[in-house]
Amino acid sequence: MRDERPGREKLTGVTAATVETETVPEPEPGPGAPTLHQPGRALVAIGEVVLVALLVPLAVWCWNRGVLHYSFPVPDRPPLESTRFRGNWIGASVAVVTVAGVLLLDAVRQTVLAVRTRGRKQVEEPGV
Repeated sequence: MRDERPGREKLTGVTAATVETETVPEPEPGPGAPTLHQPGRALVAIGEVVLVALLVPLAVWCWNRGVLHYSFPVPDRPPLESTRFRGNWIGASVAVVTVAGVLLLDAVRQTVLAVRTRGRKQVEEPGV
């Protein structure tokens, strides 16, 4: 029996915990719901690859504008060579390459979503 000491609260409406878990079936997608196999995504992927192909030469052009080579002739000695880096052009080149990389990753994702189909549901074998 429970201890009926003063100052202790008696819980009368508490029930024992249940160990059963409710299984909620996965709802079937409706007719207007998006599906995994969407061939239209292939066009998006192609557009992104074309954009990447345009961004890479832009990044190279920015990088070349950001690196300047100077040569100072000195009598009776080899010329003094110097390289100057312009941060704004180097930074722009890095930013363009980063955007191109993200677009390339998204193009791969779009391609996978365009060609992949949903597999069949696994049917559990009844235990004998």
